[in-house]
Amino acid sequence: MYLVKKGNPPNQAHVGIPPDLHEEEHGRSGFSGPASHLYRSHPPTGWTRIEGPCRPRAFSCADLVTPDFLSEENQPIEILRSPDVRVFISRRAKSMPYYFRNADGDELHFVHRGRGTLETDYGTLSYEPGDYILLPKGTTYRIVVEEGPGLALIVESPDPLVLPDRGLLGHHALFDQGVLVVPELAPAGEDRPEWEVRIKRDGAYTRVFYPFCPMDVVGWKGDLWPTKLNVRDIRPVTSPRYHLPPSVHTTFKAAGMMISTFVPRPLETDPEAQKVPFYHRNMDYDEVLFYHEGDFFSRSGIKPGTMTLHPQGIHHGPHPAAVEASKTKKHTNEVAVMVESRRPFQVLPEAETVELKDYDKSWSHP
Repeated sequence: MYLVKKGNPPNQAHVGIPPDLHEEEHGRSGFSGPASHLYRSHPPTGWTRIEGPCRPRAFSCADLVTPDFLSEENQPIEILRSPDVRVFISRRAKSMPYYFRNADGDELHFVHRGRGTLETDYGTLSYEPGDYILLPKGTTYRIVVEEGPGLALIVESPDPLVLPDRGLLGHHALFDQGVLVVPELAPAGEDRPEWEVRIKRDGAYTRVFYPFCPMDVVGWKGDLWPTKLNVRDIRPVTSPRYHLPPSVHTTFKAAGMMISTFVPRPLETDPEAQKVPFYHRNMDYDEVLFYHEGDFFSRSGIKPGTMTLHPQGIHHGPHPAAVEASKTKKHTNEVAVMVESRRPFQVLPEAETVELKDYDKSWSHP
């Protein structure tokens, strides 16, 4: 395949788009593979109705009643699943009376609401809104709630979650690894006659009991440990003359998935540069967005604590109101987390209880 031009398209992607046309990117491998740009007379999201599983969907996670909200003995609730990643919501109101160990994969917790402490084999990590907490597969931990109930997005990956290669940007781009927080060793917990550790393996739970607190580590060394990153320490890459693809905001990745973070950033200042996210087809990844806080740039009518799902194959792009608002905006004011899965997500019945049914109509009827 080689570069071909037909008709009279602009020479530069996302720049100098005629006012009566709508640019769409058709690409592979997220935004890093081969791509073409099609210039259409109508927005490709201007459908009248959608019938079938590619329908964009939205869920009010803040309204979800989770098992760990009802009882401190219970676990978070799973709402989305693919072979590459599983997504859970936690609304824990009270501290865990047991310790937990996930033998199915790495866990990444994003804290939307609530404060407290994670007690782990490696020591303690405090948490607050805007925190990512990465727990490697097999880490033993307990959540101690100080301000609750909380609300957390939990992503489970069967493959190790790592930081992406920043390439020519250098390994200090987006955030210096010096901002990653290391757990602090702490004395073992209070005296109890018995301590419980619950182990999840292949979705089933095993309960192990000890006559002593299992958090009895007095020293450790190595390059595998839990860590914390807050969104305020992310310094996004921007360009004044070109709208960068979402992939430049990748924060963590695994074999079949990526996690990106959108934080406040200046918009393009070149009058010919497109400011809003461009229309595109999700051809190789299902895309999930969890809205944390702010005025969400590409969407109208979205509240914090809402999650959207845009499946592979159907067009995705800004709402009409966002396109109009971008003409006067100079910066974004949003924090959102994107989870992308190489293989399609299955929406579990629990998520359907808080689904916003008319979300797919929001492009034609804002």
